[in-house]
Amino acid sequence: MTTLQEPGISSVEHAGATLGDHVRGQLLRLGATVGLSETDTALYGQVLLDSLAGAARRPLSLPPASPSFLSDDHTPVEFSLACTSDGAPGLRVLVEPGWAHGAMDDSARAGLTALRAMAARWNFPTDPLDALQDLFFPAAAEGPLALWYALDLRAGRAPGVKVYVNPSAAGPEHAARTVEEALRRLGYGNAYAELPSGAGYPFLALDLGAWKSPRTKVYVRHPRMSADEAAALSRTSGASAADIRYFFQVAGGSPRPTAQGADGTPRLLRRPALTCHSFTEGASEPSGFTLHIPVRDYVRDDGEALARATALMNRFGMDPAVLRRSLRALTRRELADGVGLIAYLALVYERGRQPRITAYLSSEAYSVRPPQEQFARPGPVPAPAAPYDAGNAGHRAAGQVSPYTAQKEDTWSRTASKS
Repeated sequence: MTTLQEPGISSVEHAGATLGDHVRGQLLRLGATVGLSETDTALYGQVLLDSLAGAARRPLSLPPASPSFLSDDHTPVEFSLACTSDGAPGLRVLVEPGWAHGAMDDSARAGLTALRAMAARWNFPTDPLDALQDLFFPAAAEGPLALWYALDLRAGRAPGVKVYVNPSAAGPEHAARTVEEALRRLGYGNAYAELPSGAGYPFLALDLGAWKSPRTKVYVRHPRMSADEAAALSRTSGASAADIRYFFQVAGGSPRPTAQGADGTPRLLRRPALTCHSFTEGASEPSGFTLHIPVRDYVRDDGEALARATALMNRFGMDPAVLRRSLRALTRRELADGVGLIAYLALVYERGRQPRITAYLSSEAYSVRPPQEQFARPGPVPAPAAPYDAGNAGHRAAGQVSPYTAQKEDTWSRTASKS
């Protein structure tokens, strides 16, 4: 049994705590784990509370205010840990500021208010998002989300801000047209033609604030994906096909608990994979590629998920100890007692940079998903075909994290709201 020996805060012991108490405490502990100062984490914790507004004071003894699409237990906050072989790990927090609002238009207004408050605090423009408001915030918006934001937490300076919006806000039948028009308005020419085929576009994301090369990112859903199909989807970011296949096989557990399709190829048959394609500086060719595997649907428990993440981080020359410390900062439950604390694992490429592995970490403010006993105890993790060579010219990249532990592939009705 995998145990987290160091003290943390249990996700099921509320003792009168509020949502704000829970997520702020997690953020403070995670900040210390990655080396942020108390001053930095205190500031980011207050921004988190401010953006949740009155919902931060909601007792955890009450059920979630809405069935948030952001996490399995409907907590409107998720954390992520981004690791590379040549730098310190990065901490991010993803938030649905309009979580407590029932209607999509109210949720959008709350999200925009929170975002503009951050823009005023850190003095960054929101022009890219402003140019797209009619596309993503129609009067009768549909879908499981209106607006999320993420903060890339940085020591002693303003964070990087990312905003996520829903291409299906005007209806899923308009999602492709919305993505194409958004890319055109943002100056990316024929970028839409460079996107791979898939089963929909769950998110479009914009970098705002302090970024060296701001990106626009488009997420694509891929049901029944195979390792070879995943490896074929990045053509311009410098991604290594061999590394993508290995990542897919370890994170997805191939061939268990995947199943074979009619052609005998192992495929992810539960929650589907996502890819993210990022565009920078007005170019139509993607400069970044990310493969997201919903590891929580392909393991028995979080102990197995941690073992897979550890194998991947070792393969790419990263220290997995920071991930273990981060899990201890989130909860003190046994990893074998639940699944979903590690929700997604992502392999991230960006042209000119070393690969990144990002682990998306659930807050579990409201519940812990039980182990999936139908999955047998794991066997050994597949060995890589060759040790990772940080100097290999094929390893150039790292895109951006994506959101996040959301049930990103779930379908939703045309009349869905956050009631």
